[in-house]
Amino acid sequence: MNQTKILLDESEIPTHWYNVVADMPNPPEAVLGPDGNPVTPDALAAIFPESLIMQEVSTERWIEIPEAVREIYQLWRPSPLYRAHRLEAALGTPAKIYYKYEGVSPAGSHKPNTAVAQAYYNKQAGIKKLSTETGAGQWGSSLSLVGKMFGIEVLVYMVKVSYHQKPFRRSMMHTWGANVIASPSDTTQAGRSILEKDPDSPGSLGIAISEAVEVAASSPDTNYALGSVLNHVLLHQTVIGLEAKKQFEKVGDYPDVILAPCGGGSNFGGVAFPFLADKAAGKEVRLVAVEPTSCPTLTRGHYAYDFGDSIGMTPLLKMYTLGHDFVPPGIHAGGLRYHGDSALVSQLYHEGLIEAVAVPQVGTFEAGVQFAQSEGIIPAPESNHAIKAAIDEALKCKASGESKTIFFNLSGHGHFDMASYDKYFSGELEDYDYPQEAIDAALHNLPKV
Repeated sequence: MNQTKILLDESEIPTHWYNVVADMPNPPEAVLGPDGNPVTPDALAAIFPESLIMQEVSTERWIEIPEAVREIYQLWRPSPLYRAHRLEAALGTPAKIYYKYEGVSPAGSHKPNTAVAQAYYNKQAGIKKLSTETGAGQWGSSLSLVGKMFGIEVLVYMVKVSYHQKPFRRSMMHTWGANVIASPSDTTQAGRSILEKDPDSPGSLGIAISEAVEVAASSPDTNYALGSVLNHVLLHQTVIGLEAKKQFEKVGDYPDVILAPCGGGSNFGGVAFPFLADKAAGKEVRLVAVEPTSCPTLTRGHYAYDFGDSIGMTPLLKMYTLGHDFVPPGIHAGGLRYHGDSALVSQLYHEGLIEAVAVPQVGTFEAGVQFAQSEGIIPAPESNHAIKAAIDEALKCKASGESKTIFFNLSGHGHFDMASYDKYFSGELEDYDYPQEAIDAALHNLPKV
């Protein structure tokens, strides 16, 4: 029989996270304050513990994973690497297709990889409560899960359109003891200011971040936790790519192209960054971030300094952005609706070391259904973006006769997202290209630094 699952033993869970900064050809761009001057690490101490701040600015290649974190990882890690034999046959492609399945975590996505670490370090610092934001709900679910494990209260501001589109994600958070509030809300000054301008605002990740940061900054026993974008978040996710490298070694194979969905960047960074070290050493491998055409941050955004939130409470990051006042369309890939991208991902893309493509909503669901009917797993809408790009690559191989090895990150299952599949089957989903005039207008609203 052909091998379908490539498995690792629990003893092979990585002992260290990989820090891509050590292998970047140029140092990361500075983080700036509103005055245009670089932000010092102690300026972040109001909302983050010192240990995470040190990881955020670290240039060390390897950072040790605490044993308490590895013990919780054992609940689902190492995650399986699959060879998609049935999808290959359905496509009639000579390509080999592999996917890493992160839906085996209790929360059903890759997000607990960093949630465990962030909760651990905050517990060590004596923090009693964490505030955060969530879009599609995977991050909010993950932090709620581990908050309960560490005895930390969790407050989640959930983007209002997703709050209503994905009620069962909200139920998961409640089950794990979190308090979930639709954002924008009247519980913060940031939320109230948005509602004054637009009482029917569908919300955005930038708005929800503003609310969560405001809560954390105003209480000494509360910190803020972020599910993507920041360096330490992408660092924690590298367990995905590190495990995958070991799994490919087991079967004597290596990917020609690696694909992952990209909203804020943790999904993509987690699977791709460990392979970037090989690329830096001369290995031929393409690393491709996949985003929606409705939120085309990398492919059509501006590379500039911008706030990470909508109100302007965060430091300024050099990143690809659609503008911090971006309010996204109500597409069903809620986790990919952020206005910006990780500064590390953005810089690597700007310097030509990684690639990016944008794919339309309907095509992603077509790809997700084809994958489910071949491989059995129903993917999260966000994950469908990588599947769509992987299928496109496989069909190119079919046309050319090349036998490439394609690898993508299946970042979560879609069991709590079936309402979006219902809309796809009923023909209610539409493709939406973000207007160029809105992208141009965003340039004029960027901070002047």
